[in-house]
Amino acid sequence: MSTTGQLGHTLAVALTGVEGTIVDVEAHIAGGLPAFVVGGLPDAAISQAPDRIRAAAATLGLLLSQLRITVNLSPAAIPKHGSAFDLPIAVAVLAARSVLPQRLVEGVVHIGEIGLDGRLRPVRGVLPSVLSAARSGARRVVVAPENAAEARLVDGVEVCPARDLRGLVTAYASLGHGQGWPAWEVLDEGPPVDASALDLADVVGQHEARMALELAAAGGHHLHLAGPPGAGKTMLAERLVTILPPLTRDEALEVMTVRSLCGLPGEVRTLPTVPPFVAPHHSATQAALVGGGGPVVRPGAVSRAHRGVLFLDEAPEFAAHALQSLRQPMESGLVVIGRAMSTVEFPARFQLVLASNPCPCGRAFGKGTDCTCSALAAVRRYAAKLSGPLMDRVDLQVVVPPAGRLALGENAGESSEVVAGRVFAAREVQLRRWVELGYALNAEVPGSVLRRAPYRLPARATRDVDGALDSGWLTLRGYDRVLRVAWTLSDLAGQVAPGADEVSTALGLRQRTVAA
Repeated sequence: MSTTGQLGHTLAVALTGVEGTIVDVEAHIAGGLPAFVVGGLPDAAISQAPDRIRAAAATLGLLLSQLRITVNLSPAAIPKHGSAFDLPIAVAVLAARSVLPQRLVEGVVHIGEIGLDGRLRPVRGVLPSVLSAARSGARRVVVAPENAAEARLVDGVEVCPARDLRGLVTAYASLGHGQGWPAWEVLDEGPPVDASALDLADVVGQHEARMALELAAAGGHHLHLAGPPGAGKTMLAERLVTILPPLTRDEALEVMTVRSLCGLPGEVRTLPTVPPFVAPHHSATQAALVGGGGPVVRPGAVSRAHRGVLFLDEAPEFAAHALQSLRQPMESGLVVIGRAMSTVEFPARFQLVLASNPCPCGRAFGKGTDCTCSALAAVRRYAAKLSGPLMDRVDLQVVVPPAGRLALGENAGESSEVVAGRVFAAREVQLRRWVELGYALNAEVPGSVLRRAPYRLPARATRDVDGALDSGWLTLRGYDRVLRVAWTLSDLAGQVAPGADEVSTALGLRQRTVAA
């Protein structure tokens, strides 16, 4: 068979963040000096694909080493990353050699890495890739068996798993004869990923902190818990997700899209219902928090906490520049990372929970303090690590005092199920009120909306917060956040609008300090 002018092509997906672009993978086989060249801004992993494909093709009895093969990844101006391009490049080459029928492979998206023995291996990012393929009109994707359950989370796409190249050739031959895609053994959906035994009833005492937690859940507010070690700050933070409403299908797809990019290949197999809870260690770098890294930009903790909770325990111990990098995603719900060749966006609509001690040793609390810090300046430096601009974006700032012996004798507090019922009801009220404006939660509503009719509160209700603004103690951003918390208090109480008591309470929940 002549090898002059043979052309094959199929489809792949190039990911930039969580967004994908359909790539036309073209393979041309012609006479000349033997070579296997891949063009179209491939990275190192793609540039090494020819060696893997040559070895894998040998398992079919197909020798490619004597051919001149040119592969183009179009559009060529978009950078391509990762070994997921192995399979589409191999399919395009096999179509050019007439091993696979061109009419069947040209409209199919192929995603997968190829081993030297021809086996298809799972890769990261299958869920966002298949979502992008579906939006572009593709209706069939071929993946490794370990990625099949993940790909099937996307509606409207036929997922065709294949174990190896030989099986892929057999499957396309079956389609060519009018038969269906052969059944392959794939991993099942696995156990639920969100089973949890945590319950808010486990928390002893801490009535004010529990109220703040409920407020945070109901209105989507950020929260700061300050208090000595062992007071229950971490227990409270971990139980916030137990009183948040379950994720909708669309929200769960957003969550798992991010996890698909940063988890183990084939790890995503089902959709969660409980919002994510992410708690990075205080040694985390700025890139670990907001995303970044090397040539392939990966999501950070703020994106892994999308639609859930980001908990920073011992917050003052985080690097100052890492904490400051949270300010922009807290406002916009989006992380934008610039690179020389592209700009990458990741979703980051999370609820931030900060936990801090009163001082480095944690004992500077109450009148009978036995703080061992060397000087008052050390305590002030510690507190100053949570900068004013960052804390100005935190709606609720409450003290968590140490639980006394009397608290041990109290009856158990309300369970997560009971509190979650009130949270759900309050969120329903907010959705009905704001849906026409394009918002779902009080925390999302701009201050300009709350400060003008019909939502502007009467002067008698805002007297305290107006005074705090006039005195300079409260910024305009802080003013708006007090109003948002007041509306959440009103929604939990079943009121039409907040009054003076709700505004005063919201202001008080913003100005607490650990100083006794």
